Amino acid sequence: MARFSISGVSVSGIAACVPKQVISNYDYDLLNDKERRLLVKTIGVETRHVAPKYTTTLDYACAAAEKLFEETNCDRSEIKLEIFVTQSRDFYLPSTAVIAQDKLGLPQDCMAFDIGLGCSGYTYGLSVAASIMKSTGIKKALLLVGDVSTVTCAYNDTSTYPLFGDAGTATLLELSEGNQWSFDLHSDGSGEEAIKIPHGGMRHLLTEESLIERKREDGNTRSDLHLQLDGLSVFNFSITKVPKSLNSFLDEINADRELIDFFVMHQANKLMNETIRKKVKFDPMKVPYSLSQYGNTSSASIPLTIVSELGNQLDVPRNLLLSGFGVGLSWGHALIETNGVICPKVLEI
Repeated sequence: MARFSISGVSVSGIAACVPKQVISNYDYDLLNDKERRLLVKTIGVETRHVAPKYTTTLDYACAAAEKLFEETNCDRSEIKLEIFVTQSRDFYLPSTAVIAQDKLGLPQDCMAFDIGLGCSGYTYGLSVAASIMKSTGIKKALLLVGDVSTVTCAYNDTSTYPLFGDAGTATLLELSEGNQWSFDLHSDGSGEEAIKIPHGGMRHLLTEESLIERKREDGNTRSDLHLQLDGLSVFNFSITKVPKSLNSFLDEINADRELIDFFVMHQANKLMNETIRKKVKFDPMKVPYSLSQYGNTSSASIPLTIVSELGNQLDVPRNLLLSGFGVGLSWGHALIETNGVICPKVLEI
């Protein structure tokens, strides 16, 4: 297991940006009214913000970053590390992070690279950024995290279409005194089939056949360029390995649950998240949700939830437990101390 602690890094601010277009699951005409209501009750998603065609994660993440620079009065010339966590890159190459460096006017001596993770991406991104900052002495870093997932969801696939929304986020990190952070990171590639887009990569190049939508064994209709989700496998993984590793992590670092102010999970779906919450024994008042309004926004879900649900409560020191889990399979937890985080309201463009 990869468990480690880092001190001396702080979160100065977090900003989030979502598309203006809102789609309601109560209007999803593939299901009847009774089925729609049951779906919403189970997954917890009423509405989702959906990106228009040709608008990308880069656009939303950069808009969030610009808002963050404005609110924190950050001198962007001081940022020497920029990491972009996404599974919906603008291009195969070059790296989206490098494009963002230019688009945001960051200096050319800024290190920039992508991390190709989804649901666990925010916890991994924080760990990588903090590790580099501590080992190099870089004083300011920008962590961009987000995904435009809806473009990969087939309308005729009830397992994915009503679940996912789009968002981009930006987190400003700075070297500081104190602030102990602990991380616990895991991976299990044997579960690659659980959440996957089969074609379009180098293993299965795009062909005409890739575009054909077919009815699958699960009863849903999609192409091989659409996201496939094995709900039962993901559910079983999430309610077994995630709480087990979380409890082990908290026990090993001697964390007092009473001193943890908020437990922010990846917004997978309500049933799954509530099962995890109960297994790790957290008061529901400490567990915020953004699912109802934004859906599952992949890598962006943790920072988006922090901004939308906790933004006005982070102006004082807080202890935050973060947990991301899903595609890969990959999962990671972080217990971080904050000391005043600027969180402007969620931006819509």
